[in-house]
Amino acid sequence: MRADRRTVLTGLGALGLGTTLSACSAPEQPEPPRPALDLSALEARHGGRLGVSALDIAFNRSVSWRGQERFAYCSTFKLFLAAAALERVERGEERLDRSIRITRADMISHAPVTGPAVGRGLTVQALCQAMVEVSDNPAANIMIREMGGLNAWRDWLRTLGDTSTTVNRWEPDLNSAMADDPRDTCLPDQTVGNLREVLLDERLTAGHRRLLEDWMLASPTGPNRIKAAAPTGWTVAHKTGTGANGATNDIGLLRPPSGQPVLVAAYFTEAPDATTAQREAVLAQGVREALRALGHG
Repeated sequence: MRADRRTVLTGLGALGLGTTLSACSAPEQPEPPRPALDLSALEARHGGRLGVSALDIAFNRSVSWRGQERFAYCSTFKLFLAAAALERVERGEERLDRSIRITRADMISHAPVTGPAVGRGLTVQALCQAMVEVSDNPAANIMIREMGGLNAWRDWLRTLGDTSTTVNRWEPDLNSAMADDPRDTCLPDQTVGNLREVLLDERLTAGHRRLLEDWMLASPTGPNRIKAAAPTGWTVAHKTGTGANGATNDIGLLRPPSGQPVLVAAYFTEAPDATTAQREAVLAQGVREALRALGHG
């Protein structure tokens, strides 16, 4: 399950997102120097396993460390689940204002929005907002159930061109993050491709892309992860994930004061003895080095 640690990428084609040049294309130009990302020293200092993938939209350049290795995604999946719900709305299969009754049977750990709503209804929009902004677990399970269950959720991911992310369990069981367990895992490189699909491409309408990004911007979770790595003046729209075995994750879209954004997916795991602060510092440093390799910071 663990591929070569270093993967250095240039262009969207490296993430499987490029287009084929026609036979009439201009002569091939010399390839520019590729940015390199080496996080081995950071891992050696702190232990654990770190995966970081970043794509600079402005220059079509990417860097990746362990980008083709599997990491438990934990709650980061909720961003894409919300995107799936928004797409179902666009297709007429769902309504943002539809109310869903919240029951005691729906309750599991971490229910900051759904917990107080037991016995009454929450709209689809409120449930999506809850799972992106504050990572409400029952909200995620309810939305998976409403779209048809785990198989339907997996099938939707496949429509993104994502053939690698695995979907096996519900919240909170999917957060076990055991070493070498392929269940409920993703590849950082693929996650960056998925981020582009739902946040920047025309998969969703502009209004729904903006709504999704607004929820991510409003999230108070993980201020010491990607947010701590962003250069001064940049905005960070993100979704965190945390699990057992030291799993500490964050994915998101970073916008500079002007120009095109950078997409980032970062995962740190297998460091259960480290404190939360230590794990978050490692994750932030990995993202910081990725941004530096792309010429930012």
